[in-house]
Amino acid sequence: MKLRHAITLVLSFALTACADLPGAGTRAQRLDAATLDGGSALRAASADAAWPDTTWWQAYGDVQLDQLVRQALAGNPSLRVAQARVDQAQGLAAIARSGTLPQVDGEAGLTRTYFTHEELTPSFTQANTFWNNEVLLKASYDLDLWGKNRNSLDAALDSVHAGEVEVRAAQLSLATAVVQGYVQLSAQYALRDVAQANLERQQKILDIARRRYKAGLGTQLEVNQATTVLPESQAQIEGIDETIALQRNQLAALAGKGPGDGEKIARPTLALAHAALIPAALPAGLVGHRPDVVAQRWRVEAAAKDIEVAKARFYPDVNLVAFGGLDTLSFSQMFTNSALTGGFGPAISLPIFEGGKLRGNLRAQNAGYDIAVESYNSAVIGALREVADQVISLRSLTRQLERTDAALASAQTAESQAEQGFRAGLTDYLNVLSTQGELLVQQRNRAQIVARQLQAHAALMKALGGGFEEPAQTAKSGQAQP
Repeated sequence: MKLRHAITLVLSFALTACADLPGAGTRAQRLDAATLDGGSALRAASADAAWPDTTWWQAYGDVQLDQLVRQALAGNPSLRVAQARVDQAQGLAAIARSGTLPQVDGEAGLTRTYFTHEELTPSFTQANTFWNNEVLLKASYDLDLWGKNRNSLDAALDSVHAGEVEVRAAQLSLATAVVQGYVQLSAQYALRDVAQANLERQQKILDIARRRYKAGLGTQLEVNQATTVLPESQAQIEGIDETIALQRNQLAALAGKGPGDGEKIARPTLALAHAALIPAALPAGLVGHRPDVVAQRWRVEAAAKDIEVAKARFYPDVNLVAFGGLDTLSFSQMFTNSALTGGFGPAISLPIFEGGKLRGNLRAQNAGYDIAVESYNSAVIGALREVADQVISLRSLTRQLERTDAALASAQTAESQAEQGFRAGLTDYLNVLSTQGELLVQQRNRAQIVARQLQAHAALMKALGGGFEEPAQTAKSGQAQP
């Protein structure tokens, strides 16, 4: 009868606590990517286009690049940090899982204790000192009536999933950084070729100026003009050599190597086989192919579970507890039947006054969910923008390259005509310098545009997820809402 009254009292307290949960609502709404307009840049997407392959950088046809990317994915410290975070999340998930299982503890103690007369039975006429000996086995099991432990475990597992996907996102970012750094190295070699060819032209013009001066057909001023530009061109080559060395060091560091390994990197031989095609399943399809977006979605799921845990803390905990073992005040009776002891029963705890801690925790978890949802929304919008940006850039660069090729052909013709005229004494050296300068500008422009095309291609592969695809069963799981 007394137990029934106690349970009734506890449930009354629980219902009172449940009746008014402060801050139980959230503000943020998860964005549906299908509602976003991809814009004109993506409307020409090809229905037959496939998503990038996981080894998309092999399309550049450079064996050395493939080796560098694989070395980076295997040896970069930042990736090992990301994997360690996954291991850490798995450990926290194991701790959360323990809360859903029975707990068994062993306890043994031998304590010399002074007992007063009031602490002992009437058979003891005076206070005395005894050995208080006990060997107990204790067991408990949380019934988890409100799902607090289950939701804690689910939130921890969602965090593990998020960490695993974030490793893939880090791998994609690293591979893209290696590719783009390698493209920049290739561009520097192309610029060096341009500068070296320009230096050789200038040296040839200087030789012509000297021969003309000796023959009495030219002036010392023309010789001085031809000589003056040589140091500047040589300095440009030296600056490019410096950039090449620094770029090699950067690539070596990305691969987890030292500068000495960077010195072994040979000149790139990039040759992109084909232009990138955009799958028609945008923008909705992008959500499952971008690892950063998928990771953010798992963070949302974990935050939703954390809200349920915060709500459950307002309700009473009901545990089943039991213990058994030996307990005696005498060594001689320690292992006899008279020392056997044990017990079992429910244990109920209910928060009554905690100074607003539970309310504050629930409010914090609601805000955490809003932050996670808006971070997810931002990731979705950013992912679509990145794809559109790279498509726009690639289309523009294609047109720029066509016009630059036309301008380069014209500049080459003008430079050849000016050189022939100077050789024949029909034009002065300033005309040669002018045409050479324009040719140099167009050659540099072409090298830079080609590099920008290759870098934009790599950025597009990253924007499309770099071959990542979330498993169907994983994508369907964890659609919790608070």
